[in-house]
Amino acid sequence: MQYLAYIAMAFAAFQFVNVCLNVLFRQRIKHTGLTAGKLISVLIPARNEEDNIGMLLDDLRQMTRIDLEIIVYDDQSTDNTLNFVKKHSDLDNRIKLLQSKTLPDGWLGKNHACYQLAQQAKGSHLLFLDADVRIHGEIIEHAVSYLEKHKLGLLSVFPTQIQKTLGEKLTVPIMNYILLTLLPLVFVRVSPFSSHSAANGQFMLFNGRHYKSYQPHKIFKTSPVEDIAIARYYKEQKIKTACISGEERIKCRMYKNYQEALKGFSKNIFMFFGDNRILAFFFWLFASLGFIPILVSYPNLLWIYFLPIVIIQILYSFISRQPILLSILLFPAQLLFMLLVMIKSIKNHANKEYSWKGRNIYS
Repeated sequence: MQYLAYIAMAFAAFQFVNVCLNVLFRQRIKHTGLTAGKLISVLIPARNEEDNIGMLLDDLRQMTRIDLEIIVYDDQSTDNTLNFVKKHSDLDNRIKLLQSKTLPDGWLGKNHACYQLAQQAKGSHLLFLDADVRIHGEIIEHAVSYLEKHKLGLLSVFPTQIQKTLGEKLTVPIMNYILLTLLPLVFVRVSPFSSHSAANGQFMLFNGRHYKSYQPHKIFKTSPVEDIAIARYYKEQKIKTACISGEERIKCRMYKNYQEALKGFSKNIFMFFGDNRILAFFFWLFASLGFIPILVSYPNLLWIYFLPIVIIQILYSFISRQPILLSILLFPAQLLFMLLVMIKSIKNHANKEYSWKGRNIYS
């Protein structure tokens, strides 16, 4: 039991160091004046997004200081997505609509939509946005500027997450907790190792020349977690990437309730751990129950263990712009959610059953 206590203390120290590095080397997207005269293609795959697409297009229509083309790919929506896009395209000639006629065999829907969008894009930079993202200010201009300053092939951002219901607050923060305690995000940009990769498909900005040379969405046309796969592939090809968390000018409401979050996270939970299930369960085990061997072996030192745990909650919540007190109070429930997600993910893979927006990604 003493050995387990040592491992638990080492694991907490590992998390503490990582989150501190994420605070000390926090990356910010700033303008450097390198975007003048560049056409930027904003590419939006959309399937049954009538509740979101209008708000995103409103945000984009307000961005008149930069040269944008905005292309939406309606992926056989059965709701009013198509009508919303047509309405906005009538008001702004920068908005173009592509309509899917079929999904070819061997493709996942979003991957095919992104690939088709890229084939029509004319910009020097390609920005893929999920339809449920909200963007404000000069973030696109500044992101392109940041990409060029650091000579990146890919810049991805984890948006500030909008959480309204209790179900969202119990679930969505676990993504940033894992990310920021497992990996110093600055390593994504400065480390040569592909294991130091992270990306979020909600906001992915590509150098257009690199993208059209490698066609990454075509390479990973069957991957349900194409964002992380692309980031790793780019690093393997010696193309620089970067990933940033907590950008306040980019917001997203990923899920609207507990069940949506459980279903959504079960698609990609293990990819946070390099698709290593043993590592994922090890992470959960010591994050959740690491206090037990310390309580048994060294009860007088338990406060030394819990102090960095609390500090970790404060720091990762600060970076990701989440309510700090709420993160601390809900942390045990969030860890339970993580376990349920991993179990559901294993069942999905075993049964080859996972549907999203009416499509089975394993078919």
